[in-house]
Amino acid sequence: MKPLSLLLFFYKHKPSLASISLSLGLSFSAMNVYAATVAPDLRGASELAWKLHPEAAALDARDTQARAAQELADNWTPEPAAISVSSRNDRLNSNLGQQEYEVELATPLWLPGQRAARSAEASARIDEAKNKRAALRWEVAGNVREVWWTLATARNLHQLATRRLETASALDIDIQRRYQLGDVSRIDSNLARTEVHVAQAELIETEMTLSQSEQAFTLLTGATAPVIMSQEQLTNLSNQRSLADTPLSHPLLARAASAVSSALARAKVAEQAQRAAPELALRMQRERAGAEQPYANSVGIRLKIPFSSGAQTRELSAAARAESLQAEAEMWQVKTKVQLDLEQLYRLERSQQRQLEIAQQSHELSIDNLKLAEKAFKLGETDLSSLLRLRSTAFGAEALLERQRLANAALISRLNQALGVLP
Repeated sequence: MKPLSLLLFFYKHKPSLASISLSLGLSFSAMNVYAATVAPDLRGASELAWKLHPEAAALDARDTQARAAQELADNWTPEPAAISVSSRNDRLNSNLGQQEYEVELATPLWLPGQRAARSAEASARIDEAKNKRAALRWEVAGNVREVWWTLATARNLHQLATRRLETASALDIDIQRRYQLGDVSRIDSNLARTEVHVAQAELIETEMTLSQSEQAFTLLTGATAPVIMSQEQLTNLSNQRSLADTPLSHPLLARAASAVSSALARAKVAEQAQRAAPELALRMQRERAGAEQPYANSVGIRLKIPFSSGAQTRELSAAARAESLQAEAEMWQVKTKVQLDLEQLYRLERSQQRQLEIAQQSHELSIDNLKLAEKAFKLGETDLSSLLRLRSTAFGAEALLERQRLANAALISRLNQALGVLP
């Protein structure tokens, strides 16, 4: 029942209930102010959340940085060439017209194997940036899945609480009418009203939970959830239950593997950087000895070869090697965690299937008992307290069944998430 119809119903029968429904209706209206966009489904909600994620732009910058490093590694020289110009004369001394001009064009040179190492490192950084993006997007999808099913559960509990209040109010109206006619005792009248109060409190509590869930969804996606929150289908990768079967395409594993490759590539670069880059320069000189002398031109070559620093080389190599060892250890931990999460979810899947069957059977039995109790109460064969107890049991069984159904749907999403599949 919509908030407005619920308000009119309670306004006719009980003023206190009308005021509560009015506050609930205003709360629903306030929630609509936060976001005008409605997410079409779970996949659409994940796309909206990704667009709002603050790290997405930073990943674009890292990708640009990695591609710039690739362009640098593809150049013929490790750094751009440089030109220098100098002039020398004797005007401050003898002033005999001595003049000298010199132009030098210098460029650094790649060390043997350094260019290939830098190119491999740049390629590894590009892959690492791509896999980091995929892993972050996968993590965002996991957050959306969690708030999606939290909101679906909150909505379901609110609907059940609303139905319980409607049923309790209808029963209270009938009991009060019969009390006025003397058909039931005052105890039954008080029990009926107490049941209404309990249902009111439960409705208010579920409304607060629903409001918090709606706000969490809006904060993450910038939108409101659709009226019908659809369920995911279990991916075809569900047969992969062992560590060997876990695909390397999983975003976490791919990110860890690319981190290892990138660290090894940096270690290779460190091994090749035994000294600073040598420098080759072409020198052109034009000079004269005096004002009466003609200019003479000369051309020369300069080669600068820095000395190697063993301590510096060992420092860079050790740091790069330590980074690669750490990356390998982290990859093993990630792979183990992914597999353990899958095994736990598969065990939970079997358990929840059994719990769903039990909840279905309990719900059927409670509905049958409630029908019998209602018929017996109308015939005067049982008291109101017994009817209310069975009605509470029936509502509890229905709530348990709905929770198990939603838990099963949420588990499918969690399995897809553990397998590395986006919505």
